[in-house]
Amino acid sequence: MKIKIVSIFKILKSIGKSQLAIDNLQLAKPAYSRTFRTIAPLPIAYCLLLVVLLGACKKWIDVKPNDRLTEDQLYSTQQGYLNALNGIYIELTNPAIYGDKMTVSNLDIMAQYYVMNSTTHKYNQYATWEFTADTPKVVFDNMWKKSYELILNCNVIIERCGEDGNGVLTSPYFGLVKGEALALRAMLHFDMLRLFGPIYSQADKDKPCIPYNTASRPQSSALLGSAEVMQHIIDDLNAAAALLKDVDPVITDGVRHSAGANGSNDLQYRQYRLNYYAVKALRARAYLWMQDKTKAGEEARQLLSETLNPAKPIFPLVVTPETDTSKITAADFDHMFRTQVIFGLYKTNRQTLYNTYFSPEIQENLRLSFNSYNDNEDRLNLMFDDGRDHRKKSWIILSTPANKYLTHIKFSYGAYNPSPNMMPLIRMGEILLMAAECSNTVDEGKAYLNQLRLSKNAVNLNPTTMAQLKDFITNEFRKEMIGEGQMFFYYKRNAMTTLPNHQWGQGVSLTKTVSLLNYVVPLPVSEVSNRTN
Repeated sequence: MKIKIVSIFKILKSIGKSQLAIDNLQLAKPAYSRTFRTIAPLPIAYCLLLVVLLGACKKWIDVKPNDRLTEDQLYSTQQGYLNALNGIYIELTNPAIYGDKMTVSNLDIMAQYYVMNSTTHKYNQYATWEFTADTPKVVFDNMWKKSYELILNCNVIIERCGEDGNGVLTSPYFGLVKGEALALRAMLHFDMLRLFGPIYSQADKDKPCIPYNTASRPQSSALLGSAEVMQHIIDDLNAAAALLKDVDPVITDGVRHSAGANGSNDLQYRQYRLNYYAVKALRARAYLWMQDKTKAGEEARQLLSETLNPAKPIFPLVVTPETDTSKITAADFDHMFRTQVIFGLYKTNRQTLYNTYFSPEIQENLRLSFNSYNDNEDRLNLMFDDGRDHRKKSWIILSTPANKYLTHIKFSYGAYNPSPNMMPLIRMGEILLMAAECSNTVDEGKAYLNQLRLSKNAVNLNPTTMAQLKDFITNEFRKEMIGEGQMFFYYKRNAMTTLPNHQWGQGVSLTKTVSLLNYVVPLPVSEVSNRTN
């Protein structure tokens, strides 16, 4: 069976990423996509250019006349395994999934972050959960297809690794490659379940919803119930953690956010990999989704204990000197809080997200706004109880010749920005809020809640009941996770039927009632069609 290079343009783009990455990351190697279709011959000029460029990049591949590479060749070397895994990380930044739709835009719109003051707004159908409308159907279909395409790629790597790397992968690479592939497979399935599956409950946990694909070749897999899917997810995360525990350098050396001394970055930049601690964080997420607060709490507390050792914190919560607000402006502030990110992706040209969704230059019916497309801060102030909260700096007033606008700048590029290409997927704030939510007492939960708020320069809160604590956690989650696609899943997990209102004309402090059915996106058209056929 053969595997093709996706396209010559993707290869050239990937090489460009590797050469131009601001942080000197070498995450961008040629990405591969499993396919069983033939491709049209490429123009000779492009093939020659490909030979020259790849010849200059360690000559790690011999370009064949048909521009295809066999699986056996790819997995005959350790570098081949690393290239294949890197290709998956690159494709995770695809706009169909974590590079846009499942983080910055659609899922957050569904979580009612933004004001839609007209039914003609481009994204109004997501804010009103009209998932069967023509455009949303295509978007969700693409989410599904891209996710399962990458799951298939993970399965190939896992199969090729075998139990010992087949003599090709040496330590620590065997544990890292297979461990990360298992964790990525679990993460992708988990998000498909959270999106297309039901709210997890005893009543619905056995209702068939999505397949869990472990095959390395395309095949039709049975739809499984949530409980069975979650068991597969937990099993994969357990296996991944066991493989990474003894070999992941993040445990001993931290994130290694610098170039390798020997010129290789394969063991560097662990924040941009599904590292050991990210696996533990995903496992805490999974347990909490299953309503198992005991295991989720244990996982979260253990993760905090291991990574916040004052003597050597892995993901420090404090504002570091490089993000000292006395030295930089609000526009240049590190809105990602980079040191607190457990796992993120490296997305080149992340600025395009700001230009597409938030810039004041965008037409009103295309722009994601926190108000009625002006400089009114009432809704913003309602969410932030402390004006000194560093997270509030993600909004500033920007002017155009036409007007002044309250603008969200989390994904914009500032003169000072330590990680202009980071797309955060898991952060410490979520773990602290998990620990707070899973606490047995108000005082215990309050301590975790205020630990997070202290790291963001916000005053302590003093909840007196568990219900009040949960309300504070919910509002803190809204501030912490904006732009990262997690708020919709939080509302869904908690089966919340009352959400902040996205309709500006009805008042900033009013709420909106949501049916629990609106949390379940219908199975994609392509999947239904394949099963019907």
